[in-house]
Amino acid sequence: MAGKASACAGCPNQQKCASGKGAAADPSALMVREKLFDVKHTILVLSGKGGVGKSTVASQLAWGLAETDAEVGILDIDICGPSMPRMMGVEDEEVHKSGSGWSPVMAADNLAVMSVGFMLGNKSDAVIWRGPRKTGLIKQFLTDVDWGKLDYLIIDAPPGTSDEHISIAKLLKEMSIDGAVIVTTPQEIALLDVRKEISFCRKTKIPIMGVIENMSGFQCPKCQMITNIFPPVSGGAQGMCKQMNVPYLGHIPLDSKLLESCEKGESFLGTNRGGSPAIRPLQTLVGTIAEKATGTAPTFPGDSKQGQSTVSEKGSTNGNAMQVEAKDGTSSTLEAAVTDANLDKLIGVLAGMKKGPRGDSAKLNQSLAKVASMVGQLQARVAAAAAAAAAKK
Repeated sequence: MAGKASACAGCPNQQKCASGKGAAADPSALMVREKLFDVKHTILVLSGKGGVGKSTVASQLAWGLAETDAEVGILDIDICGPSMPRMMGVEDEEVHKSGSGWSPVMAADNLAVMSVGFMLGNKSDAVIWRGPRKTGLIKQFLTDVDWGKLDYLIIDAPPGTSDEHISIAKLLKEMSIDGAVIVTTPQEIALLDVRKEISFCRKTKIPIMGVIENMSGFQCPKCQMITNIFPPVSGGAQGMCKQMNVPYLGHIPLDSKLLESCEKGESFLGTNRGGSPAIRPLQTLVGTIAEKATGTAPTFPGDSKQGQSTVSEKGSTNGNAMQVEAKDGTSSTLEAAVTDANLDKLIGVLAGMKKGPRGDSAKLNQSLAKVASMVGQLQARVAAAAAAAAAKK
């Protein structure tokens, strides 16, 4: 029992534990709860390792939620490597202090940003701080910033489980955190650290909204062929999620247009409405997170009703026409989504698998990889055409 075990002997808190009385609530956490009373939903974006695109996901999640007309704030607590000012297109702005506290920088009418990057005299200055000073600044960001009424507060944390993570978990302890979105890439070396991040969340009682696999393949803009730049060894993020019983939020492919949006500091979903392989995965991610937080699926600009389109195969002279039907009842026929040449290639590969020698696992795996790539190519073309047709209508 607490306070009565032999290991407790000599501990200064032995009597307190033995009495059964819990520790008093942290005054700082109570202050944060009071200050953020008008924030409806708080979401952490975490990663076990740097370089997996965590800040890209955090920034575009904030932009995407703002696209649904929600009031959004994004807080950058990556003290030593702040990137939100650049990714939100406000790197030349400064933070001003008013009677109600620091005023966050507005990236849009309904999107507020706060980062230590706004406070550096020179963008190249290094932030060399110990833990207590980092904790103090994070507390100020939560209690001294005039966030106002927000539907969502997105918190972009540094990679790993360091001082910033311990501080934010402690300061938000008295609040109802919606959960954490954990970002990874398919490599096993990244997944090893994600497992630690999941363990951290469970120990600190932070709900896990799910894991998103970033940089999951590259679709060639010329031939639409999908290549796994970081081939998964042990099932990737999806396999790990199944093993650790956490939600899998899908995957986002490498996309030059997504990179361009982050470099320009603009909304990827707001500026790329069709023809980009990362559009649908990101929109799905934003919709899933919003629905997990609020219980209601959001509506994006240009959506008809639920904002989705259906693709169904219709009979035609060549048998390969695809009917793209939007929710408002309008439709258009896509003849080129699935070409005879692509189908012939796919049939040829399948025939080769059937005729090939049994037991040749290397050739079988190679054939399966070709089939998967071709199917992915066809799916991507149909999805892009559906999105374009829905936006046009």
